[in-house]
Amino acid sequence: MGVGYKMKTGADFVLLIMCEDRKGIVAAVANSISSQDCNIVESSQYSDENTGRFFMRIAVSCTADTTPEGFSAAFMPVATAFRLEWRIHDLRKKLRAMIMVSQGGHCLNDLLYRTSTNRLPMEVTSIVSNHLNWQRRAEHEGMAFHHLPITPENKLEQEAKLLAMVEEEQVDLIILARYMQVLSDQLCRKLDGRVINIHHSFLPGFKGAKPYHRAYERGVKMVGATAHYVTADLDEGPIITQDVSIVDHADTVDDLIAQGQDTESRVLARAVKLHLEHRVMLNGNRTVVFK
Repeated sequence: MGVGYKMKTGADFVLLIMCEDRKGIVAAVANSISSQDCNIVESSQYSDENTGRFFMRIAVSCTADTTPEGFSAAFMPVATAFRLEWRIHDLRKKLRAMIMVSQGGHCLNDLLYRTSTNRLPMEVTSIVSNHLNWQRRAEHEGMAFHHLPITPENKLEQEAKLLAMVEEEQVDLIILARYMQVLSDQLCRKLDGRVINIHHSFLPGFKGAKPYHRAYERGVKMVGATAHYVTADLDEGPIITQDVSIVDHADTVDDLIAQGQDTESRVLARAVKLHLEHRVMLNGNRTVVFK
């Protein structure tokens, strides 16, 4: 993994907790952190009344010699006592991300710029595409480019190659930056929780080709985008974030497309940043997003 990221709060670790809601959790967690000579610099929590589940995200600053393994060992008695589902994430190591793209490059270019300016704390391991449009851009950035053209006959073979690259490059996150191929159910299950997709928010009303043209013909008054985790159910994975921009009768199809692409880029970057900072927790088919 890459190195060299520090949140504005100065946190070293992020602790995520999910469990049955009950009294005493917050106090016990805070006492455990304090006993390790660590400091809570950011804390968010949410109790879901419908499910009785409790969610908590804590950003912690620690001494230089504190390791995730040492922190976890000291935290275990509290985790056991309260039957916590929990994970500790080391913010001092950047996540490694693979970006997949087809022909439209607006999201890819935005992600690369935000990464180069450290607005997205990740290390891009490679760019994967079923087209050659963005090979020169990858080479310009000094990144590996993998061309995996997809046909009905070679789809499973190419997905096997993709999985091998994910393992070889030690990829933590795959970003579908307008990658216009449907991942197989088998691949979605193997990469569960590690793939973020972006698409326009005209679904399910305007599926298929040229959704902006059909939306224009219907006189829509807003265009939007949805970023979500990928599951075997096409475009129905847990939503991370969404946004819209307003259009009116004077806007052309090209205006709608331009606004839509801007919104897609912005929404995808926001979702990726939330994931990289470990602010997203799954709550069934929904998400808890701590901003």
